[in-house]
Amino acid sequence: MASPKTLEIVKATVPVLEEHGTAITTVFYKNMFNQHPELLDIFNETNQKLGRQQTALAMTVLAAAKHLDKLAVLLPQVTQISHKHRALQILPEHYPIVGHHLIGAIKEVLGEAANDDIIDAWTEAYDEIADVFIQLEKTMYEQEMWEGFAPFKITEKVEAATDIAAFTVVPANDDIDLSKLSLSAGQYITVKADPEDSDHLALRHYSLYSATSDKGIQFAVRRDNRNEHYGLVSNHLHDHLDVGDTILLSAPAGDFELNQDLIQQNDIPLVLVSAGVGVTPILSMLEAQVTANPKRPIVWVYACQNKEHHAFDSKVNELLAAADNVEKHIFYFESGQILDEAWLANLPKPADIYVCGSMMFMESIIDGLMALDHGVDSVHYEPFGPKMSLELA
Repeated sequence: MASPKTLEIVKATVPVLEEHGTAITTVFYKNMFNQHPELLDIFNETNQKLGRQQTALAMTVLAAAKHLDKLAVLLPQVTQISHKHRALQILPEHYPIVGHHLIGAIKEVLGEAANDDIIDAWTEAYDEIADVFIQLEKTMYEQEMWEGFAPFKITEKVEAATDIAAFTVVPANDDIDLSKLSLSAGQYITVKADPEDSDHLALRHYSLYSATSDKGIQFAVRRDNRNEHYGLVSNHLHDHLDVGDTILLSAPAGDFELNQDLIQQNDIPLVLVSAGVGVTPILSMLEAQVTANPKRPIVWVYACQNKEHHAFDSKVNELLAAADNVEKHIFYFESGQILDEAWLANLPKPADIYVCGSMMFMESIIDGLMALDHGVDSVHYEPFGPKMSLELA
């Protein structure tokens, strides 16, 4: 527990962090990468350019400042971030580097306002926060299905929709027994790639579209070329890897999962909402629900650009056909079909709701569901980006 003086000082700096948080984290990343360019092999360059990582870190720091005396309140967010850290293979030795540059950024941005008492308090606070992450991630490392990044051979690569490739991979050596893997619907794997157009290695998370491992590990990748952005890893996987090639994966991770207490119950409907390639983890959840209990009411809601971009349509139809009580709603943006708050009012209440898609989609759907008084505990989500950038600290 931080000292009373530290608690007082850190909490008193909350207004400063609210005003300067993103500026501090922007300076932090710039300085850290200048001195430790090897860390560019870990951090997502796209999220850096779009400001998502800076926003997510600022929100995390702000939340920690507000709850330093009761960090257990932040356990759900800390757990979600720790899953990402384990998947990226962030280790205890990385935390002192982050702490050094975070404190340095506070000094640089706040200038003379960052007196010795403030710096000492934040140093103590960071050490305590870092220890929470390190201890939680220690357990995750002990439980991971394999250590580090292991080679897998691609056995299948098919087009799930325009610009979405579905991969099936199997272990490339005997160290990993495919039959003993225990996958969960909603999890993701992490690919380590060496794209031709980058000076650094690149790590990216991709969701499983099935939690079964009979054929291998199955995940999907959308070619990320929208809004003048060029996705290094997604284009590499689409253009340069095919059946027979080998890729490196870390063990499945993530806490986006179905509420196990409700799977066998039929009084609270399961609502699955996704857009674009966000259908990937939602599809694995549909499969898990239908396999475990096909009698539960299911509301399937999917939005995408047009029919050509409609991912996994035949697989979804096959699973929905195996369920007893189904509603299916499809929205094509190009046809003017909008999934907005007005339409969300049609959803049943109470409901067990799972949402996945782009950051913009997530913000719209979550705001709509909250406005319609769907409780926080009943809305679960997995954005394709840093989750804390969507959190209200």
